[in-house]
Amino acid sequence: MRRSRFLLFAIFWVLVTSVILILNGCVEGENKDNAVAQTPTTFGIIEEAFGLIQKKAVYPVDEDMLIEGAVRGMTDSIGDKYSTYFTKDEAAAHKELLAAERVGIGAEITRSNGKFIIVGPVKSSPADKAGLRPYDEIVRIDGERLEGNSLQDIVQRIRGKKGTAVKMTIFRPDEDKHIELSVMRDTIPVKTVSSEVIEDREEKIGYISITTFGNESAKEWQNATNGLIQKGANSLIIDVRGNPGGYLRTVSEIAGSLLPKDTVFAYMQDPKGMLSPLVPEFSDGNSFDEKLKKMPIVLLQDKGSASASEVLSGALKDLKRGFITGTTSFGKGTVQDTFKLSNGGEVKLSTHKWLTPKEQWIHGKGVKADLEVVQSALFGEHIRLVADIYTEGDFHDDIAYGQRLLTGLGYSVGRTDGLFDESTARAVHAFRVDAKVEEGKIMDRVFFTTLKDKVEVFRKDRKNDDQLQMAIGYIHHKISEK
Repeated sequence: MRRSRFLLFAIFWVLVTSVILILNGCVEGENKDNAVAQTPTTFGIIEEAFGLIQKKAVYPVDEDMLIEGAVRGMTDSIGDKYSTYFTKDEAAAHKELLAAERVGIGAEITRSNGKFIIVGPVKSSPADKAGLRPYDEIVRIDGERLEGNSLQDIVQRIRGKKGTAVKMTIFRPDEDKHIELSVMRDTIPVKTVSSEVIEDREEKIGYISITTFGNESAKEWQNATNGLIQKGANSLIIDVRGNPGGYLRTVSEIAGSLLPKDTVFAYMQDPKGMLSPLVPEFSDGNSFDEKLKKMPIVLLQDKGSASASEVLSGALKDLKRGFITGTTSFGKGTVQDTFKLSNGGEVKLSTHKWLTPKEQWIHGKGVKADLEVVQSALFGEHIRLVADIYTEGDFHDDIAYGQRLLTGLGYSVGRTDGLFDESTARAVHAFRVDAKVEEGKIMDRVFFTTLKDKVEVFRKDRKNDDQLQMAIGYIHHKISEK
């Protein structure tokens, strides 16, 4: 049985929004067609309950809904949050998670007090070309209003086939008017690897970030590392902070580019306790510069680094090939296989454990960093747009969000529970004065937009990234030992 895919966090990532909704993580193997023997009939008690509900229930229930509910109930009863049932639509969305490209309009959407707001279109995306702007409120989709819809519902309604159009009515507050737009759906490439050369104390350090281990990540890794080496990088910092995982074959190739040939980078353990060693496998056309095997390496991780990320960090740590900086990782050490069902749905079950090269099971414990470094809380905040107005005496989660950001930027707020008190008002006023925007003790759109911009500037400044600075320091230490 071939198990070539590890999906750590089931990320409901829909291209139209660029919103990543992190759900429970899983490590996933290949889909299995008719992998489980079929019995002529369902279990008697299930048929009995099914018949009673169909004949006696006062509320009508769709037959397919009953069947799907029974299957979901069976997976839920296992007590394993990584074993689950996907409907046909959910299974299709699940397959898109680590694809090299997705079909959508290329815009990020958020929900604020029941309103669906455009955070921003992706540059040169269909949404950008159609004229969508930040703070546009979506009022109708294809002529239908959005009352009672969740963010997931909106995402599903905007998604569709390439080459088809979605009609949107948006309200633009800056112009105080409604606008009708038609946006043509198209493929949006998904990039999972980015890199740059950090020049520090006369050294060229390669920095490479991996957001997920997707379909094309190994190829992206090859191109990125080749580029770094050509630019003179003589060491490597690998950043998997917030990386929920991905495919085993992808992490296999990336780990293999850093390790001696045929090195065991992990083990699979079946339900009977039998271990199978995993050695790197390489896709056709992928080849890596041999200099990678000799470079000093630091891996950055945090509590959001899961499964495939932990496979990589566990291998580098156990094999003493790299130094781990940051915090303890998530702790996801089971493997899921996905089995297709006749109704188009899928059952995903935990079927194996994976172990590090030293045969350690990190499930529930994570991979500990060699050097623990606590990061500024601002790096852990999800930065969002807020369109509502709050004043002293109000209480709301948006206010708590603003209080946390103000605190992270060094303003004395006194509380972060969402109550707009006098100390919050003073901090808001001080921030507005410092930012040279209209003064006042009010949290409005100008305040939240300016606050968002200031936090983004803070996070982009490498000097504020304590974990990265520690990694750079360690690289200098290793180079000085040579």
